[in-house]
Amino acid sequence: MRLPIAYRFLWPVTLPPPKIPSLQKTHSPTQPEALSGLIERVTFFNEENGWAVLKVKARGHRDPVTVLGSLPSVSAGEWVTAEGRWIQDREFGLQFRAELINSTAPTTKEGIEKYLGSGMVKGIGPIYAGKLVAKFAEQIFDVIETQSARLEEIEGIGPKRRTRIKEAWAEQKVIRSIMVFLHSQGVSTSRAVRIYKTYGETAVATVQKNPYALAKDIHGIGFKTADQIAQKIGIPHDSLIRACAGLHHVLLEATGNGHCALPLEFLKDEAGKLLLVDDKIVSAALEKTLADRDLVTDQIFDQQLIFLPNLKRAEEGIAVRMKTLCGQPSTYPPIDFDKAVAWCQTKTGKELAPSQRAALQQAIATRALIITGGPGVGKTTLVNAILKILTAKKVRCLLCAPTGRAAKRLADTTGLEARTIHRLLEVQPATGTFTRNDANPLDCDLLVVDECSMVDVPLMNHLLRALPRNGSLLLVGDVDQLPSVGPGMVLRNLIASGVVPVVRLTEVFRQAAHSRIITNAHRINEGYLPALAPKDAVSDFYFVEREEPERIADTLVDMVKHRMPGKFHLDPIRDIQVLCPMNRGSLGIRELNVRLQTELNPPRQNEPSVEKFGWQFRLRDKVIQTENNYDKEVFNGDIGQIIHLDPGEREVTVRFDRREVIYDFGELDEVSLAYAITIHKSQGSEFPAVVIPLATQHYLLLQRNLVYTGVTRGKMLVVLIGQRKALAMAVKNNKTEQRFSGLLSRLTAKATTE
Repeated sequence: MRLPIAYRFLWPVTLPPPKIPSLQKTHSPTQPEALSGLIERVTFFNEENGWAVLKVKARGHRDPVTVLGSLPSVSAGEWVTAEGRWIQDREFGLQFRAELINSTAPTTKEGIEKYLGSGMVKGIGPIYAGKLVAKFAEQIFDVIETQSARLEEIEGIGPKRRTRIKEAWAEQKVIRSIMVFLHSQGVSTSRAVRIYKTYGETAVATVQKNPYALAKDIHGIGFKTADQIAQKIGIPHDSLIRACAGLHHVLLEATGNGHCALPLEFLKDEAGKLLLVDDKIVSAALEKTLADRDLVTDQIFDQQLIFLPNLKRAEEGIAVRMKTLCGQPSTYPPIDFDKAVAWCQTKTGKELAPSQRAALQQAIATRALIITGGPGVGKTTLVNAILKILTAKKVRCLLCAPTGRAAKRLADTTGLEARTIHRLLEVQPATGTFTRNDANPLDCDLLVVDECSMVDVPLMNHLLRALPRNGSLLLVGDVDQLPSVGPGMVLRNLIASGVVPVVRLTEVFRQAAHSRIITNAHRINEGYLPALAPKDAVSDFYFVEREEPERIADTLVDMVKHRMPGKFHLDPIRDIQVLCPMNRGSLGIRELNVRLQTELNPPRQNEPSVEKFGWQFRLRDKVIQTENNYDKEVFNGDIGQIIHLDPGEREVTVRFDRREVIYDFGELDEVSLAYAITIHKSQGSEFPAVVIPLATQHYLLLQRNLVYTGVTRGKMLVVLIGQRKALAMAVKNNKTEQRFSGLLSRLTAKATTE
């Protein structure tokens, strides 16, 4: 049977073979040999470079042959033809290394059954593949394509599954054509699904027209990958379109490091280093991007900064709205302050300290207020008192926080509903925009935002746009923690501007003073080394001294797996969180995640797993979302656990708190293992116990606010493991991170200059 053209896939690929010293060639060193046969099993496939190890039932061979080659995509059941050489591997025996390898859709019943049963089409596993081939034989592809209603003749396939099969089949055809195109450009194929979902069937045409659009539109594809494609399809190295894309990329990368802008000359220098072109081309590209308003310029504190337009507008929006808000009188109903405080104290059973009473009075008298302070200083008690009194006066209050964990904690401590900022603003999955804005404001009289140190410039602007005309604002956060992962230092700038009234609580209350976590957090914040309990005394704060990085890692694994669960009755996966200063190195999250996964959740016989994007995912693994996904309503920093893994459907189910979220295998680049996460990613979260490795190899990131933030994530137990010198370096280093931004300048500027 000859398949219709829609079903024939041909992928000739020249393979750059990896270096394998143990291989010895046999047969002729000059003339390649040919091999063809049915792919029985895909033993290994690397989506990043297409490298595959296949078991092939080859013509002229009684036993299956191992074939090594590179393909954009491959499934069991396909027919493979290859040219290459036989090699003898000392460990694996005789293998065929393909220099040129083609793969086509299967034509035999056996091949079609393996092909459909391989999991490449959602809705069809091995059982349904057998039923479909038994019923429709070699005509099954035509049935799926043109007569899909007939699929319901198979028991167990109803309208819903039939639709899924038809849609998945159509999607696979388009995705494979994208894979072939990408592979021919010398780039990885792992982003094909995401490209397809972004551009649909116009994906190849869009990429050919402007490959640099990929870097803007597709998560995981940066400028360098887009540049490779551009060079392949003939866009000149010194073209203006390339230089404009390079400038945009440098600025976008800077926002990932917290900047809202870059100085003009610095931006040009960095773009020149990236592009390796003459300064005249960079200058011409900058003129064009500014003329087209793709980038904008502004004079900030006698320095010319270049902004992405949306960030400049966001800064301007924050400044205008905050100054307007703070210039207006309170809109709350009349309140007898002394009577209200007495009533509140009777209701809660907690007496307010003088500093809390003064803050409470200020909160009632102003339209906007910032409450800041470290752990144990009574922020929660103060916020509860404010909410208690105002809700009794029928003031409508809405509560939110940047992360799900922070929102849950806010709800638990106040007894009121609290949502993530994205959910409160009703994010639209398709566009990432918010339903709530100045044209459709929130329905409240007071908006309370917790963990404000995490809120970046764009998100604060959206919040202020959604605040009702007569609404009040209460911002709560610890300004001494790390600033937001996103661009800007909003809380710090608002406090420094003097525009917004600020209450800074400093008194550590008696109950909190019994916790060494809290007292040591304050010591660290004041520049002192933590005070440790006497040896063998039970405490909630420990420092375990180790010098060599290897010993630090070994001790950490032993601590998480054995010592802490044994002594404190903690679950090593659910209750203990390892927090690292950085990603890379022997004490970075990548290395520690692999070790901790091996120790805490080793592979189990007959349990499925999936290897994607550099991680192996297993049932029970702890994972973290690494970017905002509005469709799934999961956000950067959300931590969950894998509860289901279905190779047939190519899906992984992750439970985040009480929600279950399904990921296609191709979407697993959005999550990574979370046995160890960076301290930056831990912001807004609180864990029963945290373990923090510290070594001088982290010297670039050893800062006081980093260790302070990490320590304050622990609720019941904090363990530092590492070098005393590294801890001292961090505590001593109080250099404030410098971020290029115009917000402080806009806040302090006079109204006439705006």
